[in-house]
Amino acid sequence: MTKSFEGKTIAITGAAGGVGQWLCRFFGEEGATIAALDVNEKVRDLPALLGKDGIKVKAEVADISNAEAVAAAFKAFGDVHILINNAGISHFPTLAKTSPAAWDEDMAANLTGAYACAHAVLPQMVARKSGNIVNVGSVNGLGALGDPAYSAAKAGMISLTRSIAQEYGRYGIRANIVLPGTIRTPIWDHRIARDPNVLKTLERWYPLGRIVEPYEVARVIAFLASDLASAVTGAAIPVDCGLTSGNIVMTRELILE
Repeated sequence: MTKSFEGKTIAITGAAGGVGQWLCRFFGEEGATIAALDVNEKVRDLPALLGKDGIKVKAEVADISNAEAVAAAFKAFGDVHILINNAGISHFPTLAKTSPAAWDEDMAANLTGAYACAHAVLPQMVARKSGNIVNVGSVNGLGALGDPAYSAAKAGMISLTRSIAQEYGRYGIRANIVLPGTIRTPIWDHRIARDPNVLKTLERWYPLGRIVEPYEVARVIAFLASDLASAVTGAAIPVDCGLTSGNIVMTRELILE
């Protein structure tokens, strides 16, 4: 049986993280060659870790905010048919705690990095008249939910996604963005260290009564990367257990539940 992504090379940034590793395994099991990119040296473990299950992985270490390092990494990868801009950081919860240097750090890692990776692969996609970019944004890009530098960068990613869709659609290139709510990944570790119940506290804001699991985001990414979404481009799709559908806490109070 032919696998969904047989013969495709899929570049995944933030590949050493929670969602990133799930994406690498999922697409690898569907026949893709994985081009794994991360600033974390642990990405070098992926060829051996996934290789034992027959998954082909090329791994490169690079800071995606460094355009030269990104260009070198993608040169080593060769052909890339699908790019998943999954990397992201968030360290500064309020504007008062966000210095100019901190602002630049979050913008570089989240927005500038996504642009640099897209810039690296778009010429070859244009030459092939085929390509697919899936960006991983956040519900923070839709409204003020704290982490203002991160949120501004994610809002910028929505605009970047739509610009790519508009400008490159004539070359058969699609671009979409998923907007996860709170995900159970290591990005929360520093907050859990301060408050072990922080994720449980957040659950009451979600209509489904829980937060998002990494594989649930990955499944939507997989749909957008596949031919099943062949007419979908420029879309921003929340994957948020209903968070952006309204204010469930207010709703419950109004109906006196």
